[in-house]
Formats: sequence, structure tokens, C-alpha cells
Amino acid sequence: MDRDDIDNFADAVAPNEDITVPDGLDEAFLGISTEEEPPRAVYSIDKCIEILSKDMPAEEAEEYFWYNVAGAGGSGYPLYISTPDG
Repeated sequence: MDRDDIDNFADAVAPNEDITVPDGLDEAFLGISTEEEPPRAVYSIDKCIEILSKDMPAEEAEEYFWYNVAGAGGSGYPLYISTPDG
């Protein structure tokens, strides 16, 4: 999915909500959690780190993910989950 696809999907699932979506991690998008209030985007941790590893060493990408991506939490921020296929 690209950003337009994600935005369209989010609008279909939660039409009256602003869903926070991180830049550059579209390939790691899994869906929208509607169990949360407000609904939140859901991303694969391993896929996010894999994407970040394209621009930096793997260890640095992992640190960057945990501090700058997952660490930037707040109401409505994405959920990051482990998936069986990485």
C-alpha cells in the first residue's frame, strides 16, 4: 500500500477520525485497530526496522525505531506489533 491507499482505507474504516500515520513506513502498514479509542494504525515492528535499515546499519535502524518511531507515542499514535513472518 502507498500513502493514498492507507489514507483511503483509514477513511473507510474510521471516517470521522484522524489516524496518525508515520512517514516512510507505508510498506509496514498492517491495518487499523478499531478496538482502541481513538482508532490507531497498526504496523509491523520488524518491517519498520527493515525499511529503516535501507538507509542506515541494522543496529542503528533498530535503535532509531525504538527511540524515534515507537518512542514517539501518544493518544492516537500507531501501534507497533511483532508478526510471525517479520
